[in-house]
Amino acid sequence: MRPRSLDEVVGQAHLLGSGAPLRRLVEGGRLPSMVFWGPPGSGKTTIGRLLAEAVGARFSQLNTTTDGVASLRETVAAARDAAELAGETTVVLLDELHRYSKAQQDALLPHVEAGTIVLVGATTEPPFAGGITPPLLSRLRVFRLEPLGGSELAEIADRALADPERGLGGRFALDEVARRQLLGYASGDARRLLGILETATTLAERRAAEASDGPPPGPLAVGAADVQRAAQSATLDYDRSGVISAFIKSIRGSDPDAALYWLATALEAGEDPRYLARRLVISASEDVGNAEPQGLPLAVAALGAVERVGAETNDEGLYALAQATAFLAAAAKSPAAGRAFFAAREVVRADGTRPVPSHLRPVARTYRNPHDDPSAIDQEYLPPSLRGRRFYEPSDRGAEAAIRDRLARLRDLPAEGHDPDRSGS
Repeated sequence: MRPRSLDEVVGQAHLLGSGAPLRRLVEGGRLPSMVFWGPPGSGKTTIGRLLAEAVGARFSQLNTTTDGVASLRETVAAARDAAELAGETTVVLLDELHRYSKAQQDALLPHVEAGTIVLVGATTEPPFAGGITPPLLSRLRVFRLEPLGGSELAEIADRALADPERGLGGRFALDEVARRQLLGYASGDARRLLGILETATTLAERRAAEASDGPPPGPLAVGAADVQRAAQSATLDYDRSGVISAFIKSIRGSDPDAALYWLATALEAGEDPRYLARRLVISASEDVGNAEPQGLPLAVAALGAVERVGAETNDEGLYALAQATAFLAAAAKSPAAGRAFFAAREVVRADGTRPVPSHLRPVARTYRNPHDDPSAIDQEYLPPSLRGRRFYEPSDRGAEAAIRDRLARLRDLPAEGHDPDRSGS
Protein backbone atom coordinates (compact mmCIF):
# COMPACT_ATOMS: atom_id res chain seq x y z
CA MET A 1 0.00 0.00 0.00
CA ARG A 2 3.01 2.32 -0.21
CA PRO A 3 1.98 5.35 -2.33
CA ARG A 4 3.10 5.24 -5.96
CA SER A 5 2.92 9.00 -6.52
CA LEU A 6 2.95 12.19 -4.47
CA ASP A 7 -0.78 12.56 -5.12
CA GLU A 8 -1.38 9.24 -3.31
CA VAL A 9 0.39 10.41 -0.14
CA VAL A 10 -2.06 10.91 2.72
CA GLY A 11 -1.24 13.80 5.07
CA GLN A 12 1.61 16.34 5.05
CA ALA A 13 -0.50 18.81 3.06
CA HIS A 14 1.62 21.64 4.50
CA LEU A 15 4.52 20.24 2.45
CA LEU A 16 2.84 18.55 -0.51
CA GLY A 17 -0.35 20.51 -1.11
CA SER A 18 -0.82 23.00 -3.93
CA GLY A 19 1.75 25.77 -3.55
CA ALA A 20 3.47 24.00 -0.62
CA PRO A 21 7.29 23.89 -0.46
CA LEU A 22 7.93 20.33 -1.70
CA ARG A 23 5.31 20.64 -4.42
CA ARG A 24 7.01 23.82 -5.68
CA LEU A 25 10.40 22.09 -5.72
CA VAL A 26 9.00 19.24 -7.83
CA GLU A 27 7.36 21.70 -10.21
CA GLY A 28 10.73 23.43 -10.55
CA GLY A 29 12.31 20.12 -11.53
CA ARG A 30 15.26 20.27 -9.12
CA LEU A 31 15.71 19.14 -5.53
CA PRO A 32 18.06 20.59 -2.90
CA SER A 33 19.60 18.42 -0.22
CA MET A 34 17.20 18.27 2.71
CA VAL A 35 16.26 16.50 5.90
CA PHE A 36 12.83 15.20 6.87
CA TRP A 37 12.15 15.34 10.59
CA GLY A 38 9.11 13.50 11.86
CA PRO A 39 7.77 10.56 13.88
CA PRO A 40 7.82 6.96 12.63
CA GLY A 41 5.29 6.13 9.93
CA SER A 42 4.73 9.74 8.86
CA GLY A 43 6.04 9.16 5.32
CA LYS A 44 9.68 10.31 5.40
CA THR A 45 11.12 7.46 3.28
CA THR A 46 8.14 7.27 0.95
CA ILE A 47 8.15 10.99 0.20
CA GLY A 48 11.90 10.96 -0.40
CA ARG A 49 11.55 8.19 -2.98
CA LEU A 50 8.57 9.85 -4.69
CA LEU A 51 10.36 13.20 -4.91
CA ALA A 52 13.23 11.52 -6.74
CA GLU A 53 10.82 9.82 -9.14
CA ALA A 54 8.91 13.07 -9.70
CA VAL A 55 12.01 14.92 -10.93
CA GLY A 56 13.37 11.93 -12.90
CA ALA A 57 16.35 11.31 -10.64
CA ARG A 58 18.06 8.04 -9.72
CA PHE A 59 17.20 6.88 -6.21
CA SER A 60 19.45 5.11 -3.75
CA GLN A 61 18.69 4.31 -0.11
CA LEU A 62 21.16 3.77 2.73
CA ASN A 63 20.56 2.97 6.39
CA THR A 64 22.85 4.18 9.14
CA THR A 65 22.53 0.92 11.07
CA THR A 66 23.78 -1.27 8.20
CA ASP A 67 25.56 0.95 5.69
CA GLY A 68 28.86 2.54 6.63
CA VAL A 69 31.38 4.75 4.84
CA ALA A 70 32.27 1.98 2.36
CA SER A 71 28.65 1.77 1.17
CA LEU A 72 28.52 5.54 0.97
CA ARG A 73 31.66 5.62 -1.21
CA GLU A 74 30.14 3.06 -3.58
CA THR A 75 26.91 5.04 -3.79
CA VAL A 76 28.77 8.30 -4.47
CA ALA A 77 30.92 6.64 -7.15
CA ALA A 78 27.81 5.33 -8.88
CA ALA A 79 26.21 8.78 -8.63
CA ARG A 80 29.28 10.40 -10.16
CA ASP A 81 29.26 7.92 -13.05
CA ALA A 82 25.54 8.47 -13.65
CA ALA A 83 26.07 12.23 -13.76
CA GLU A 84 29.06 12.04 -16.13
CA LEU A 85 27.77 9.33 -18.47
CA ALA A 86 24.04 10.00 -18.56
CA GLY A 87 23.57 13.42 -16.97
CA GLU A 88 21.45 11.86 -14.24
CA THR A 89 21.00 13.27 -10.75
CA THR A 90 21.11 10.81 -7.85
CA VAL A 91 18.97 11.25 -4.75
CA VAL A 92 20.41 9.37 -1.77
CA LEU A 93 17.98 8.78 1.08
CA LEU A 94 19.73 8.15 4.39
CA ASP A 95 17.48 6.71 7.10
CA GLU A 96 18.12 7.80 10.69
CA LEU A 97 20.71 10.36 9.63
CA HIS A 98 21.24 11.46 13.24
CA ARG A 99 22.77 8.04 14.00
CA TYR A 100 25.68 8.64 11.63
CA SER A 101 28.86 9.51 13.52
CA LYS A 102 30.57 12.87 13.07
CA ALA A 103 33.22 11.21 10.87
CA GLN A 104 30.54 9.63 8.68
CA GLN A 105 28.69 12.93 8.35
CA ASP A 106 31.95 14.69 7.51
CA ALA A 107 32.44 12.12 4.74
CA LEU A 108 29.05 13.14 3.30
CA LEU A 109 29.81 16.83 3.35
CA PRO A 110 31.99 17.29 0.23
CA HIS A 111 29.61 15.25 -1.93
CA VAL A 112 26.59 17.25 -0.78
CA GLU A 113 28.50 20.49 -1.22
CA ALA A 114 29.65 19.58 -4.73
CA GLY A 115 26.19 18.40 -5.77
CA THR A 116 27.43 14.90 -6.57
CA ILE A 117 24.41 13.61 -4.66
CA VAL A 118 21.18 15.16 -3.46
CA LEU A 119 20.96 14.01 0.15
CA VAL A 120 17.56 13.39 1.71
CA GLY A 121 18.06 12.62 5.39
CA ALA A 122 15.33 11.10 7.53
CA THR A 123 15.36 11.55 11.29
CA THR A 124 12.98 11.09 14.20
CA GLU A 125 14.99 13.53 16.33
CA PRO A 126 15.00 17.34 16.12
CA PRO A 127 17.79 18.18 13.64
CA PHE A 128 18.98 21.04 15.85
CA ALA A 129 19.39 18.82 18.93
CA GLY A 130 22.95 17.88 18.01
CA GLY A 131 22.47 14.59 16.15
CA ILE A 132 23.28 16.23 12.82
CA THR A 133 26.55 18.16 12.74
CA PRO A 134 26.26 21.93 12.15
CA PRO A 135 28.35 21.91 8.92
CA LEU A 136 26.10 19.28 7.34
CA LEU A 137 22.88 20.77 8.73
CA SER A 138 23.76 24.19 7.29
CA ARG A 139 23.64 22.63 3.81
CA LEU A 140 20.26 20.97 4.27
CA ARG A 141 16.76 22.38 4.12
CA VAL A 142 14.71 21.11 7.06
CA PHE A 143 11.12 19.95 6.58
CA ARG A 144 9.03 18.79 9.51
CA LEU A 145 6.52 15.97 9.00
CA GLU A 146 3.57 15.73 11.38
CA PRO A 147 2.03 12.57 12.88
CA LEU A 148 -0.95 11.44 10.85
CA GLY A 149 -4.32 12.41 12.29
CA GLY A 150 -7.33 10.19 12.80
CA SER A 151 -9.03 11.09 9.52
CA GLU A 152 -5.80 10.49 7.60
CA LEU A 153 -5.25 7.11 9.24
CA ALA A 154 -8.88 6.22 8.50
CA GLU A 155 -8.34 7.05 4.83
CA ILE A 156 -5.27 4.79 4.70
CA ALA A 157 -7.17 1.95 6.40
CA ASP A 158 -10.11 2.31 4.00
CA ARG A 159 -7.77 2.21 1.00
CA ALA A 160 -6.09 -0.93 2.30
CA LEU A 161 -9.44 -2.64 2.93
CA ALA A 162 -10.78 -1.78 -0.53
CA ASP A 163 -7.78 -1.96 -2.88
CA PRO A 164 -8.10 -5.13 -5.01
CA GLU A 165 -4.52 -5.06 -6.32
CA ARG A 166 -2.33 -4.19 -3.35
CA GLY A 167 -4.76 -4.36 -0.46
CA LEU A 168 -7.46 -6.62 0.95
CA GLY A 169 -9.91 -6.31 -1.95
CA GLY A 170 -13.08 -5.74 0.06
CA ARG A 171 -12.84 -9.15 1.76
CA PHE A 172 -12.97 -7.69 5.28
CA ALA A 173 -14.99 -5.11 7.18
CA LEU A 174 -14.20 -3.34 10.45
CA ASP A 175 -16.94 -2.62 12.94
CA GLU A 176 -16.90 0.81 14.58
CA VAL A 177 -15.28 -0.30 17.83
CA ALA A 178 -12.53 -2.16 15.98
CA ARG A 179 -12.03 0.85 13.73
CA ARG A 180 -11.61 3.24 16.66
CA GLN A 181 -9.17 0.86 18.31
CA LEU A 182 -7.13 0.45 15.15
CA LEU A 183 -6.73 4.23 14.81
CA GLY A 184 -5.84 4.55 18.49
CA TYR A 185 -3.24 1.79 18.40
CA ALA A 186 -1.65 3.30 15.28
CA SER A 187 -0.69 6.48 17.21
CA GLY A 188 -0.19 8.51 14.05
CA ASP A 189 1.97 5.83 12.39
CA ALA A 190 0.72 4.60 9.00
CA ARG A 191 3.15 1.68 8.93
CA ARG A 192 1.94 0.50 12.33
CA LEU A 193 -1.69 0.90 11.27
CA LEU A 194 -1.23 -1.34 8.23
CA GLY A 195 0.72 -3.93 10.20
CA ILE A 196 -1.99 -4.22 12.85
CA LEU A 197 -4.73 -4.31 10.21
CA GLU A 198 -3.01 -7.10 8.30
CA THR A 199 -2.53 -9.21 11.42
CA ALA A 200 -6.10 -8.55 12.60
CA THR A 201 -7.52 -9.81 9.28
CA THR A 202 -5.39 -12.96 9.53
CA LEU A 203 -6.74 -13.59 13.03
CA ALA A 204 -10.31 -13.03 11.80
CA GLU A 205 -9.75 -15.57 9.00
CA ARG A 206 -8.46 -18.16 11.47
CA ARG A 207 -11.42 -17.54 13.75
CA ALA A 208 -13.86 -17.98 10.84
CA ALA A 209 -12.10 -21.15 9.65
CA GLU A 210 -12.44 -22.69 13.09
CA ALA A 211 -16.16 -21.97 13.25
CA SER A 212 -18.27 -25.08 12.69
CA ASP A 213 -20.64 -23.39 10.22
CA GLY A 214 -17.82 -21.87 8.13
CA PRO A 215 -17.28 -18.25 7.20
CA PRO A 216 -20.38 -16.08 6.62
CA PRO A 217 -21.18 -14.70 3.15
CA GLY A 218 -19.89 -11.24 2.28
CA PRO A 219 -16.97 -9.39 3.86
CA LEU A 220 -15.54 -11.08 6.93
CA ALA A 221 -16.06 -9.01 10.09
CA VAL A 222 -12.91 -7.94 11.92
CA GLY A 223 -13.80 -7.22 15.54
CA ALA A 224 -12.26 -5.36 18.43
CA ALA A 225 -10.82 -8.57 19.87
CA ASP A 226 -8.99 -9.23 16.60
CA VAL A 227 -7.49 -5.74 16.58
CA GLN A 228 -6.62 -5.97 20.26
CA ARG A 229 -4.81 -9.28 19.79
CA ALA A 230 -3.05 -7.95 16.71
CA ALA A 231 -1.76 -4.99 18.68
CA GLN A 232 -0.74 -7.35 21.54
CA SER A 233 -2.66 -5.22 24.02
CA ALA A 234 -4.84 -6.28 26.95
CA THR A 235 -7.02 -3.18 26.83
CA LEU A 236 -10.01 -3.29 24.51
CA ASP A 237 -11.43 0.21 24.88
CA TYR A 238 -9.11 3.16 24.39
CA ASP A 239 -10.38 6.73 24.17
CA ARG A 240 -7.10 8.20 22.95
CA SER A 241 -7.96 11.89 23.05
CA GLY A 242 -9.66 11.52 26.44
CA VAL A 243 -6.83 9.54 28.05
CA ILE A 244 -4.09 11.85 26.77
CA SER A 245 -6.08 14.88 27.93
CA ALA A 246 -6.53 13.32 31.38
CA PHE A 247 -2.80 12.48 31.50
CA ILE A 248 -1.69 16.06 30.81
CA LYS A 249 -4.35 17.65 33.01
CA SER A 250 -3.39 15.38 35.92
CA ILE A 251 0.21 16.60 35.59
CA ARG A 252 -1.00 20.20 35.41
CA GLY A 253 -3.18 19.59 38.45
CA SER A 254 -0.23 18.21 40.47
CA ASP A 255 -1.69 14.73 40.95
CA PRO A 256 1.11 12.20 40.30
CA ASP A 257 -1.11 9.23 41.18
CA ALA A 258 -3.66 10.12 38.51
CA ALA A 259 -0.94 11.03 36.00
CA LEU A 260 0.72 7.63 36.44
CA TYR A 261 -2.64 5.87 36.14
CA TRP A 262 -3.41 7.58 32.82
CA LEU A 263 0.14 6.90 31.66
CA ALA A 264 -0.38 3.20 32.37
CA THR A 265 -3.79 3.27 30.66
CA ALA A 266 -2.32 4.76 27.50
CA LEU A 267 0.61 2.35 27.38
CA GLU A 268 -1.53 -0.72 27.99
CA ALA A 269 -3.81 0.41 25.17
CA GLY A 270 -0.86 0.32 22.78
CA GLU A 271 0.02 4.02 22.78
CA ASP A 272 3.44 4.87 21.34
CA PRO A 273 5.77 5.57 24.31
CA ARG A 274 7.62 8.15 22.22
CA TYR A 275 4.41 10.10 21.74
CA LEU A 276 3.83 10.16 25.49
CA ALA A 277 7.43 11.25 26.07
CA ARG A 278 6.98 14.13 23.61
CA ARG A 279 3.86 15.20 25.51
CA LEU A 280 5.94 15.26 28.71
CA VAL A 281 8.48 17.56 27.05
CA ILE A 282 5.66 19.95 26.10
CA SER A 283 4.16 19.86 29.59
CA ALA A 284 7.56 20.52 31.17
CA SER A 285 7.67 23.92 29.45
CA GLU A 286 3.98 24.73 29.12
CA ASP A 287 2.85 23.79 32.63
CA VAL A 288 5.91 23.51 34.87
CA GLY A 289 8.13 26.16 33.33
CA ASN A 290 10.58 28.09 35.45
CA ALA A 291 8.86 27.09 38.68
CA GLU A 292 10.96 23.92 38.39
CA PRO A 293 13.70 24.37 35.75
CA GLN A 294 14.83 20.74 36.10
CA GLY A 295 11.55 19.55 34.63
CA LEU A 296 12.45 20.21 30.99
CA PRO A 297 15.89 18.49 31.05
CA LEU A 298 14.33 15.49 32.78
CA ALA A 299 11.52 15.25 30.22
CA VAL A 300 13.98 15.54 27.33
CA ALA A 301 16.14 12.85 28.95
CA ALA A 302 13.07 10.60 29.28
CA LEU A 303 12.35 11.03 25.56
CA GLY A 304 15.94 10.10 24.75
CA ALA A 305 15.81 7.11 27.07
CA VAL A 306 12.63 5.78 25.47
CA GLU A 307 14.13 6.12 21.99
CA ARG A 308 17.47 4.56 22.93
CA VAL A 309 16.49 1.92 25.49
CA GLY A 310 13.12 1.07 23.97
CA ALA A 311 9.77 0.58 25.62
CA GLU A 312 7.59 -1.30 23.15
CA THR A 313 9.07 -4.78 23.59
CA ASN A 314 10.45 -4.43 27.12
CA ASP A 315 9.72 -2.41 30.23
CA GLU A 316 13.10 -0.79 30.79
CA GLY A 317 12.28 2.44 28.98
CA LEU A 318 9.07 2.82 30.97
CA TYR A 319 11.00 3.68 34.13
CA ALA A 320 12.12 6.93 32.52
CA LEU A 321 8.54 7.78 31.51
CA ALA A 322 7.28 7.05 35.02
CA GLN A 323 10.08 9.08 36.64
CA ALA A 324 9.45 12.13 34.46
CA THR A 325 5.66 11.87 34.90
CA ALA A 326 5.85 11.69 38.70
CA PHE A 327 8.39 14.53 38.89
CA LEU A 328 6.44 16.90 36.63
CA ALA A 329 3.15 16.17 38.37
CA ALA A 330 4.64 16.80 41.82
CA ALA A 331 6.61 19.90 40.75
CA ALA A 332 5.61 23.52 41.24
CA LYS A 333 3.88 24.94 38.17
CA SER A 334 4.10 28.19 36.24
CA PRO A 335 3.06 28.95 32.64
CA ALA A 336 4.44 32.50 32.92
CA ALA A 337 7.35 32.16 30.47
CA GLY A 338 5.23 30.65 27.71
CA ARG A 339 2.45 33.18 28.20
CA ALA A 340 5.01 35.99 28.08
CA PHE A 341 6.32 34.77 24.72
CA PHE A 342 2.88 34.50 23.16
CA ALA A 343 1.96 37.94 24.47
CA ALA A 344 5.11 39.35 22.85
CA ARG A 345 4.31 37.51 19.62
CA GLU A 346 0.84 39.01 19.55
CA VAL A 347 2.36 42.50 19.74
CA VAL A 348 4.69 41.68 16.83
CA ARG A 349 1.88 40.21 14.75
CA ALA A 350 -0.49 43.09 15.48
CA ASP A 351 1.91 46.00 14.96
CA GLY A 352 4.81 44.57 12.97
CA THR A 353 8.46 44.76 13.93
CA ARG A 354 10.02 47.89 15.37
CA PRO A 355 13.52 49.23 14.68
CA VAL A 356 16.31 47.95 16.92
CA PRO A 357 17.49 50.76 19.24
CA SER A 358 20.78 52.21 18.02
CA HIS A 359 22.70 51.31 21.18
CA LEU A 360 21.82 47.59 20.73
CA ARG A 361 23.08 47.30 17.17
CA PRO A 362 26.37 45.50 16.38
CA VAL A 363 29.48 47.52 17.38
CA ALA A 364 27.27 50.30 18.76
CA ARG A 365 29.41 52.95 20.46
CA THR A 366 26.64 53.89 22.87
CA TYR A 367 26.11 50.36 24.21
CA ARG A 368 27.12 49.84 27.85
CA ASN A 369 28.14 46.34 28.87
CA PRO A 370 26.62 45.43 32.25
CA HIS A 371 29.57 43.09 32.91
CA ASP A 372 31.87 46.11 32.93
CA ASP A 373 29.50 48.87 34.05
CA PRO A 374 26.95 47.81 36.73
CA SER A 375 24.96 51.01 36.15
CA ALA A 376 24.28 49.83 32.59
CA ILE A 377 21.85 47.21 33.89
CA ASP A 378 18.97 49.66 33.59
CA GLN A 379 19.52 50.75 29.97
CA GLU A 380 16.51 50.20 27.71
CA TYR A 381 16.41 47.00 25.66
CA LEU A 382 12.88 47.21 24.23
CA PRO A 383 12.04 49.49 21.30
CA PRO A 384 11.22 53.01 22.60
CA SER A 385 7.51 52.64 21.78
CA LEU A 386 7.34 49.64 24.13
CA ARG A 387 9.35 51.17 26.96
CA GLY A 388 8.12 49.88 30.31
CA ARG A 389 6.06 47.08 28.77
CA ARG A 390 6.18 43.87 30.83
CA PHE A 391 5.56 40.51 29.18
CA TYR A 392 7.15 38.17 31.70
CA GLU A 393 5.60 38.27 35.16
CA PRO A 394 7.09 35.37 37.14
CA SER A 395 4.88 33.52 39.59
CA ASP A 396 5.60 33.06 43.29
CA ARG A 397 5.85 29.28 42.89
CA GLY A 398 8.94 27.14 43.30
CA ALA A 399 12.19 28.34 41.79
CA GLU A 400 10.39 31.03 39.84
CA ALA A 401 9.82 32.94 43.07
CA ALA A 402 13.54 33.71 43.18
CA ILE A 403 13.38 34.87 39.54
CA ARG A 404 10.44 37.11 40.46
CA ASP A 405 12.33 38.68 43.36
CA ARG A 406 15.45 39.32 41.29
CA LEU A 407 13.47 40.86 38.43
CA ALA A 408 11.64 43.08 40.91
CA ARG A 409 15.00 44.39 42.12
CA LEU A 410 16.22 44.90 38.55
CA ARG A 411 13.07 46.72 37.48
CA ASP A 412 13.20 49.02 40.50
CA LEU A 413 16.86 50.07 40.03
CA PRO A 414 17.49 53.81 39.77
CA ALA A 415 19.32 55.27 36.77
CA GLU A 416 22.65 54.94 38.60
CA GLY A 417 21.81 51.24 39.09
CA HIS A 418 24.00 48.68 40.73
CA ASP A 419 24.48 44.93 40.41
CA PRO A 420 21.47 43.24 42.13
CA ASP A 421 23.41 39.99 42.45
CA ARG A 422 26.07 41.64 44.61
CA SER A 423 24.13 44.19 46.62
CA GLY A 424 21.96 41.74 48.53
CA SER A 425 19.16 44.30 48.51
